[in-house]
Amino acid sequence: MSLIHALVARGSTILAEHQAGKRDFSQATQTILSKIPPNNSKLTYVWEQYLFHYISEGGFTYLVMADDSAGRRMPFAFLTDLQRKFTSAPSSSSAEEIPAHGLQGSFGPTISVLMHTYNTAPPGDELTRAQTELNQVKDIMVQNVEQILSRGERIELLVDKTDVMAGQATAFRRGARNVRRQMWWRNKKILGLSVLVALMLIWVFAAQFCGAGLNQCGSSKKS
Repeated sequence: MSLIHALVARGSTILAEHQAGKRDFSQATQTILSKIPPNNSKLTYVWEQYLFHYISEGGFTYLVMADDSAGRRMPFAFLTDLQRKFTSAPSSSSAEEIPAHGLQGSFGPTISVLMHTYNTAPPGDELTRAQTELNQVKDIMVQNVEQILSRGERIELLVDKTDVMAGQATAFRRGARNVRRQMWWRNKKILGLSVLVALMLIWVFAAQFCGAGLNQCGSSKKS
């Protein structure tokens, strides 16, 4: 059994506690509580082969007594979980006015269940959870990179299509320029042909009065 005795206190006043073993450590826990400074702190006291770990924050102390073999990581993970459960409990809002052991009936079972959980199948500690979250983030990043790579292939395909369209546009402009040039020459040819037709019409009208060689008009004037 790693965790032996746990409690929540306001100053040196114990509000709720649970003892997993048969040996009474009440005097030892009271002595430790009297030594904890009023400011926010986190520390471990050594007594015989036991360690007293505590977190003091906001005027409340969360303390657990554990075997030396439990180390410090698991007991402090337990205390963090204990603090979270206590601060989220409805009774914590009025804990300033509650007498000693006033929360034993309501919060004592919570301490008991939490201690049993950590003694039998402790959840992953913060380091393990952080590593798990890091692995999850890494997996997500790998998936994102794969998506970016596939998007890059689509971008390359789009660029290829854009190049083809740019080439087609260039060919279209070149063709349009040739068409304009052909249209210009055709217009010039039509204009020249129109001038030639006009001259021929003028000659026809003139030939009706002056003859085909246009010499009769000149001879008539001399006579």
